[in-house]
Amino acid sequence: MSKGLFIVKPVEPAGHVDAGEPFEGSLQGESELRRTLTARHLVLLGIGAVIGAGIFVLTGQAAANHAGPAIMLSFVLAGFACAMAGLCYAEFASMMPVSGSAYSYSYATLGEAVAWFIGWCLVLEYLFASSTVAVGWSGYLVSFLTSTLGLPFPAELASAPLTWSEGRFIATDGIINLPAVLIVAAVSGLCYVGITQSAFVNAIIVSIKVVVIAAFLGFGIQYVDPANWTPFIPENTGPGQFGLEGVYRAATIVFFAYIGFDAVSTAAGEAKNPQRDMPIGILGSLAVCTIIYIAVCAVLTGMTHYSLLGTAKPVATALEEVLKADPGASVGWLKTAVEIGAIAGLSSVILVMLMAQPRIFYSMSRDGLLPKLFGKVHPKFQTPYVGTIIVGVLACMLAGFMPLSVLGELVSMGTLLAFATVCVGVFVLRFSRPDLARPFRVPMFWLICPLGLLACLFLFLQSFMEHWKIFVGWTVLGQVIYFAYGYRHSKLRRAG
Repeated sequence: MSKGLFIVKPVEPAGHVDAGEPFEGSLQGESELRRTLTARHLVLLGIGAVIGAGIFVLTGQAAANHAGPAIMLSFVLAGFACAMAGLCYAEFASMMPVSGSAYSYSYATLGEAVAWFIGWCLVLEYLFASSTVAVGWSGYLVSFLTSTLGLPFPAELASAPLTWSEGRFIATDGIINLPAVLIVAAVSGLCYVGITQSAFVNAIIVSIKVVVIAAFLGFGIQYVDPANWTPFIPENTGPGQFGLEGVYRAATIVFFAYIGFDAVSTAAGEAKNPQRDMPIGILGSLAVCTIIYIAVCAVLTGMTHYSLLGTAKPVATALEEVLKADPGASVGWLKTAVEIGAIAGLSSVILVMLMAQPRIFYSMSRDGLLPKLFGKVHPKFQTPYVGTIIVGVLACMLAGFMPLSVLGELVSMGTLLAFATVCVGVFVLRFSRPDLARPFRVPMFWLICPLGLLACLFLFLQSFMEHWKIFVGWTVLGQVIYFAYGYRHSKLRRAG
């Protein structure tokens, strides 16, 4: 049985893909998705997924509770882990231009059992992340409606009926988080219609978001007080609270901000020229996003003392504090622009997350590990429409009824394990299949791959020590599904 668990899917060299031509990827069953995405689309997809929750929510909370101004170092650490994994993703994506991301790569190198585990981690990553960001989107929208436009919105319809406290669920006065449900439903409908339309809308949203962030940096730097950066690394006050330990802890939290960069690789099956475009899309979006994050953190903690940033809207909070200190400051309009940018930014994150998850299910279904309905492609729109509907419904339920604060670090944990596995896969394949054509090769793979593995596992352990029971429970549930269905229906095992 153990041999069957680690059966490896054969890898064939990927042929060159010209624009518009269908292509059978190195894993079977990929020709039914339409190849329409260029390198520009992929970079924008990456920026759309990464620039959102990290800037508009997580930066302030991580700074206020864990790292202080040294949150900039936390992003450097998280960015380093992503860069190492990103190089490995680029090699895999150019060599095996298929949907499925780390799941497909693991199947081709480490075996079916590992591939299922990583696929299940990606479910945790995308499904719960999209729901979590939808709740953040709801908060910004309600704030904009009530404080900026003066339009009342019932609190009972903007919060979940449950909250998580002291390890258990507690009832609240909320009925449903209606805005979160509506945005997930709207984005799911967009993803149902087609990848081209989704990428076009995402490009518009990313443009708005980047303009707003640039305006914040340009005007905010005028109000930076260097005294707010002292001490740069506050003295440790407890486990994970400031000091170097706090910097590490914050790096795990802000890693949530980087989860979207993996979504670029899930679109490999729809890239016009994946051999050229995938490395550009992955590494280009990662580099741009890391620079933006560090710049925003520097201005944010320079404008306002880090202890005041522990809100759900830290960028808006920083501008509010500037207005309190100097009522004549010309940043009132910028606060409104930031709220609009946050609404747009978080929308694009939800868009990319809800695009990615059905394509993970698509690949797993084509391999027989999930029921066939997840692999159905719409005859007109050529999208995995059944998976899109199922994911949309589940995400609506989670966003509308469940408290998701505890899941932020769980999302990061699933992502970190997927990244670590990709690093191992590239290393293994260099020795097991040195003959494969690699349009993009990881430089000094003997160093980059182990560094990526160690960096991801180090960050993973920061959260695992606190949330290990929940993560183990999620893993056990996945194994039950695998042995109840996937193991018996695996096409690769049946073919063998």
